[in-house]
Amino acid sequence: MIEAAMIWNEPNNKSHWDPEIDPDWSCFANMAKLAADAIQDVNPRLTRVLGGISPIDPGFLDLMKTYGVLDHVDAVAAHGFPLDWNLWQIHEWPQKIEELRSVTDLPIWISEVGVSTFGAEEVQLWGLKRTAELLKGRVDRIQWYSLYDLPRAWPATTRHREAEGSSYYRHFYMGLLREDGAPKLALEEFARHTPEIGLVQWFHFEDPRLDDAVRWMKRLGVTYLRTGLSWADRFRPGALAWFDRQMQALEDFDVTVTFCFTPEHRGLAPHHTSAPTVPEEFAAFCAEMTERYAPRAPSVGARHQSPVSVRPAMRSMSFPTQPRE
Repeated sequence: MIEAAMIWNEPNNKSHWDPEIDPDWSCFANMAKLAADAIQDVNPRLTRVLGGISPIDPGFLDLMKTYGVLDHVDAVAAHGFPLDWNLWQIHEWPQKIEELRSVTDLPIWISEVGVSTFGAEEVQLWGLKRTAELLKGRVDRIQWYSLYDLPRAWPATTRHREAEGSSYYRHFYMGLLREDGAPKLALEEFARHTPEIGLVQWFHFEDPRLDDAVRWMKRLGVTYLRTGLSWADRFRPGALAWFDRQMQALEDFDVTVTFCFTPEHRGLAPHHTSAPTVPEEFAAFCAEMTERYAPRAPSVGARHQSPVSVRPAMRSMSFPTQPRE
């Protein structure tokens, strides 16, 4: 069910990794290497991708190279939103790609790129056309963020929320579909670029949009999808049942799964951006999810089993017990 495993999301962005706890990113580097090795131990053929960096900073990639992280992954990724959050302009995309290539020979994925309709839907339509012109043929993977607008009743995953002003509210308008599922102007244009351009859609725990999203993606011709499985959600009651439902619904797509988000009770600070107290526990989560949804292919002649049917035979993974409220 999984074609690639992404290790964390935007590790150089304080909305996803706390630099006050880990100012030199040495904790992150150690955790990433443990996770990459754990994934490889389960399935050596699964592509391992370093979590997409945002902002695009070749210096951060060079730091990860110094720590040896790039020796443990098969690709690197970057996120860019020049019409919404970045301090560079959209026509600079080729330059940004070359800056990354100056640091590494690994394949480069643009695992999130998008344009909000905060100001007008016409801006997203123009931005999608221009992004396709600038990125197609230059990188190994392009994934548009996202299919749906974020419902206004849900919080955006960002550090300072409403204190960010309009920057925060742009998070709610990144979809090709409005919150109610109505198409935006850019939807038809997006379909002209599939399957070469894929999608990013984060599904919240027990997300009611899952089945409709699958129908829309098939209708749009999407074959590549990036989503996430949250380490923090692993401790919720019914977590595995939800993970199974999500992954089975997405089985017709080539899925990149992002493993991220520290459970509050397993972090050095009680926050999803915190470095974990025991980084091996994150690696164990990555291994468990890989074994559940991307197990090593059976040997020739072996009886085929689906990922769900092999679960009773999986090796036992150790997780701390979540404290009671």
